Parts: sequence; C-alpha cells; structure tokens
Amino acid sequence: MIYLKEIEVRVIDNDLEKAMRVLKKKIQNDGLFKQLRLRKTYEKPSEFKRRKQREARRRLRIAEMKRRRFR
Repeated sequence: MIYLKEIEVRVIDNDLEKAMRVLKKKIQNDGLFKQLRLRKTYEKPSEFKRRKQREARRRLRIAEMKRRRFR
C-alpha cells in the first residue's frame, strides 16, 4: 500500500533547477522512488520475504549503532 503525503517545494526567484533538486531529494527521502521501483516488476514471495528480512536487519544494525553512539 502506498501512503501519499503532501510534498511542497517553493520556487524562489524562478530558480526551477534548485526547486527540482529539492523535490527529488524530498521524494527520495520519503521512499517513493524505492516503492515505485519495487512495484515495477513482479517479486517472488521468497524474494519478498528475503528482502523484508534484510531490511529489518539493516534497521536493527542502524538502531544499534545509534544506541552505542549515545551511551
């Protein structure tokens, strides 16, 4: 399921290139590019399960690194 949230970018002094860079960065941080890429092709259930486990391990590793840094 895709959850859409409102993304707003202001164009200042007709600087469209900068506004596009900001928009792309916001979309990338939101994870929309990743979702679109995953939905483009079929993913086997075994691959789906493996990817979810890999993402969970990555989240745990990042959380552990943050915990160690703030001790």
